[in-house]
Amino acid sequence: MADKLILSNDEWRKRLTPEEFQVLRQHGTEYPGTGCFLGTKTPGTYVCAGCNNPLFKAGTKFESGTGWPSFTQTLSEDSVTEIRDVSHGMVRTEVRCARCDGHLGHVFPDGPPPTGLRYCMNSVAMKHIPEGNPIELVRA
Repeated sequence: MADKLILSNDEWRKRLTPEEFQVLRQHGTEYPGTGCFLGTKTPGTYVCAGCNNPLFKAGTKFESGTGWPSFTQTLSEDSVTEIRDVSHGMVRTEVRCARCDGHLGHVFPDGPPPTGLRYCMNSVAMKHIPEGNPIELVRA
């Protein structure tokens, strides 16, 4: 993974849309069924909307029926970090971008093979880079 990207909230507000800021920096979520990546199957790589850190290959995306785009595995072991989340009266595992610490969604142990995992992500927290296009990391 590339160097960490650490910015102040003011710097993040300048770089992100209000919706991206609410999800990535304030640990929000988009309404189910509203994300732009539901039902998409375009080959490529999903990257963090905050820093362009590569997160998921399109081939690991599946239709979970939850209303959010879901993936069976991350692009690499150091793409994301996982943190115990006990908010909202639940115990879940939060998924954050390993480079900028942006909130992406949660991972659950009810996914399909080969991993049995369901990375349930917010569309607004990601961008899609079509296959063959370069991925350029956002710099401070």
